[in-house]
Amino acid sequence: MFSKEKTIVAYTVEKCKLCGMEAKRKFKEGDFLFATTSKCNSCDGLLNTEKIFGETLNNISTS
Repeated sequence: MFSKEKTIVAYTVEKCKLCGMEAKRKFKEGDFLFATTSKCNSCDGLLNTEKIFGETLNNISTS
């Protein structure tokens, strides 16, 4: 009657080389580890891709 469908959402964690600030955002196609992505909003340093991972979301559907 009830089934659990699992959805995996991919995320990218970016870290600033200068101040160490980390930001998590949804994964975008083309992301890869250790890439320089953009400027830091805190200190104008450079953000590097530190981590790429997935989180599982449980969806309950009624059939």
